[in-house]
Formats: sequence, C-alpha cells, structure tokens
Amino acid sequence: MTYVVTSQYELSQTVAPRLPAATQDYDANYINQLNNVLRLYFNQIDKILNQLKNSEIVPSLTNYTVATLPSAVTSGKGSRSFVTDALAPTFGATVVTGGAVAVPVYSDGTNWKVG
Repeated sequence: MTYVVTSQYELSQTVAPRLPAATQDYDANYINQLNNVLRLYFNQIDKILNQLKNSEIVPSLTNYTVATLPSAVTSGKGSRSFVTDALAPTFGATVVTGGAVAVPVYSDGTNWKVG
C-alpha cells in the first residue's frame, strides 16, 4: 500500500536533544544521563526509519500555478512540483501557463519542464 504524507499519514517528528553539560571530572551519573538521552533520541530516529522502511510513503507535492512556481534555478536541478494551469503540456517541454491542465513538473536547473 502506498501512502501520501498527509495529516493522516504523518511521519513521526523528532528534535535533536539538549545534551547534559559535561562535568570536569569523570562522573558515572553524567555518563548514564548522557546515554539515556542519546538512547531515547536514537529510538525516535529508528521509529522514523521503520516508518519509511515498512510502508511506501509518497510525499505530497504543493500545487502551484505556473506563475507562482518558485525559481527553477533556486529550487535546483531535479526538484519536483505540480502545476494546475499548464497550456497544452508536452513531456519534457518547458511548462507554459494559460491552460487548465494539471501536470507534474521538474526543474532542469534552469526551467520547469513537464514530467
């Protein structure tokens, strides 16, 4: 089964923990506290990895009009998006506004292309 990342199928989120301040001298309590914090953090990371491994999650794309697409240069080569107003789209052609066709697009590093 394939899921689209939505509020219903959301990936678990985690934040890097605040590590306890180190002591000047060796302190077994500090080491135990540090190990516990890191263990909890890595357990959260493992949970996210298992979500990705055990289910096919497809990230949802933001819908844009051609005019509101971010810059293809800034987005970078290989970036993907979706437009809702393409005019007579042809695979691999630079996307043109003015129509009512919804199509996926990708950045070639310079322009947004249909596909």
